[in-house]
Amino acid sequence: MTRSKIQKIGFLLVENFSMMAFASAIEPLRTANRIANKTLYNWQIISQEGDSVKCSNGLEIKVDASLSEKLELDILFICGGINIKNEANIRIFGNLRRFARNGVRLGAICTATYLLAKSGLMKDRKCTIHWENAPSMKEEFPELEITNNLFEIDRDRFTCAGGTSALDMILNIIDFDHGRNLAKLISDQLIHVRIRNSEDHQRMDLRSRLGVSHPKLILTVENMEKNIEEPLSQKHLAAKANISLRQLERLFSKYLFCSPAKYYLNLRLENSKQLLNQTSMSVLSVALACGFVSASHFSKCFKDYFRKAPSEERLRIRP
Repeated sequence: MTRSKIQKIGFLLVENFSMMAFASAIEPLRTANRIANKTLYNWQIISQEGDSVKCSNGLEIKVDASLSEKLELDILFICGGINIKNEANIRIFGNLRRFARNGVRLGAICTATYLLAKSGLMKDRKCTIHWENAPSMKEEFPELEITNNLFEIDRDRFTCAGGTSALDMILNIIDFDHGRNLAKLISDQLIHVRIRNSEDHQRMDLRSRLGVSHPKLILTVENMEKNIEEPLSQKHLAAKANISLRQLERLFSKYLFCSPAKYYLNLRLENSKQLLNQTSMSVLSVALACGFVSASHFSKCFKDYFRKAPSEERLRIRP
C-alpha cells in the first residue's frame, strides 16, 4: 500500500521520556522524506501544557503545541520513560480518549503503553512494553494481552518496548505506507543492519545474558524465570533438565558461582524490586507475587540482598 497524502504525526512527550526511543522514532521519518525527496511525513512535538519537557538524560526539548489544542493528526505517539506512573492524570486520559474518538491512531513508545492501558484504550488489542515494566503491567492489567515482543501493531494501536525497538516499529509502518524498498533504504542509511519483526524478542537470549552456553543450565534458568510466583523446588528443576540434583548444583557452582537456591532467590528479589518501584501493590502482595510465604520473610531477604528494607526502596522512588 502507498499512501498518497502526507501523514501527520504527533509526538507527545511526558517528563523523563527516553531520548533514545524518541530519536529512534523520529529519525526514520526524517530520513524517509530525505530519500523520497518529498514530504511523506510531517510531525509536531507536543506536551500536556505546551511547556518544554525534560527527558531522562536531563536534556530539555521545546515543543510545538499543547495536548489540549485542536490538532490535526493521523497518529499520536506518546513517548514514555522512567516513572511513567507520575504522568498518569485525568486530563491526559481525557485527551487521549478524545483523539481516539476522532479516529486518530494511537501509539506508545517505551513505558507509555501504561498510559494507553490506564486510559482504557488497549482493550481487545495486543500490546507490549519495556521488559522491566512488563511484570507490573501484567499485575495491574491482567485482562490485557501483553507480549514480550519488540513491538505490536494491532489495528489502530502501536506499542513498542522503547530503545531501538521504536526504529523497527516505525520502519514497519513506513513499509506498510510506502513499500519495503523505502524501508530498506532508510534502514541502510541509519546503519541498521536488519529490520526486525514484531515477533522479535526484546532481550538478549539467556546464552548472551549469562555468558554461558550449557543447555541444561540455560533450561533451568528459563524455568526459574517462568516460575517466579510459585517457585519450583530444586528437585523439580533438576527433573525438568533431566539431570541429578548434584549435577544441577555443580553447574550453578561452575558457571554462575552460586547455588541454584541462591540464584533463584536473587532472581525473585530483583523482580520484587521492580514491582515495588512500578506498582502500588502492598509489600505483602509483592512478597506473594515473588514466591515468598510472608512479608516478614520477604523483608529479611530483601534487606540482606539490597541493604535496605522494601519500604525504604519504595520511599526512594516515591519521596
